[in-house]
Amino acid sequence: MNNRPVSSNMTRRQFLARSGALGAMGLSLPALLAACGGGESAGGAESTTVSFDNWPLYIDPTEGTSLGTVDRFAEATGITMNYSEGYNDNNEYFAKIQPLLGNGKTIEADIIAPTFWMAGRLISLGWAEKLPLADIPNMANIAEGYVNPPWDPTGEYSMPWQAGMAGIAYNIDVTGRELKSVEDLFDPEFKGKIGMLTEMRDTIGLIAMGLGIDPSTIASFDDAAPAFEKLAKAKADGQIRQFTGNDYTDDLVSGNFAACVGWSGDVLQLGKDSPNVRFVIPEEGGTRWADVMMVPKGAKNAANAAKWMNFCYDPVQAALITQYVQYLSPVKGVREELAKINPELADNQLLFPDDATSGRLRAFATLTEDVEAKFDEEFSAITGA
Repeated sequence: MNNRPVSSNMTRRQFLARSGALGAMGLSLPALLAACGGGESAGGAESTTVSFDNWPLYIDPTEGTSLGTVDRFAEATGITMNYSEGYNDNNEYFAKIQPLLGNGKTIEADIIAPTFWMAGRLISLGWAEKLPLADIPNMANIAEGYVNPPWDPTGEYSMPWQAGMAGIAYNIDVTGRELKSVEDLFDPEFKGKIGMLTEMRDTIGLIAMGLGIDPSTIASFDDAAPAFEKLAKAKADGQIRQFTGNDYTDDLVSGNFAACVGWSGDVLQLGKDSPNVRFVIPEEGGTRWADVMMVPKGAKNAANAAKWMNFCYDPVQAALITQYVQYLSPVKGVREELAKINPELADNQLLFPDDATSGRLRAFATLTEDVEAKFDEEFSAITGA
């Protein structure tokens, strides 16, 4: 079994940046095993399996006598889950499933976990099944901010798995002061000591909000052009030291970065060993992201997928998941349940932002294929990717 990597400052997203698709948890299974979750048996008996392809280190495992969610689900329902960790990158996963779903064929997994913007893309392509909502009564527990989200306006195709926020991460030993605004990233005082993420939606989204542009309403490149221009100028002026993946945490702790665009969950973990590292949602607002559960087109075990989703949306179960992964739970009642088992986490504002804070978070709009291509082209030209 793999231990929760808090002490090593290695987060889920950092793990993804440094490894391939195989996770270190004992629940990791090769794609071949995921294929075992077929539909009804030859005699027409109801299926007792379901397959979930998720990101690494993104669920609580069984440790000793403490059962993880997969095993608790099996014990409660009699359904065996073939749990695999096939997600390393959204675009990489898309490339893997496109030849099948794009040609009307099915993939092995009954449940997949794309990030919200990719979920919107799959929905628009017609590659997702509508969820049997009548079989998921616990969907009533979905938190308000995730009801009918921009990537799934009717709420029929997806249920959030976990969520997070992007804002400003900074090393107060280097900045010498608290940071409050997106403009602090462009302060000449920090020239050559600023990091930006290679995740376009968080970097451009945050800069856009600093310019008064709501990223949830962006529909064309022109809508976001001022943010791209501001980023390009900062790069040309030497303000930006580096564009990074999740390895920004190393530069942040060491002081190579005074500040950078960063993710809330990282700082929650880093802060235990590096109290000089802090996180703030800028006064102009921050971006919100979510990884969601979806049933791909033609999945054989959609009924069992619904049972899994219903199980995970029980606040007691969701709290156990949150305690392990330490990202925002989209399930109502989790905070109250978490208070019973981990009061410190239940009081953490990075896990449970108040209503005023939540109101300042925006999810990036779902882009059409041609607009997405333009954004990628322009962002790559700036970052040098």
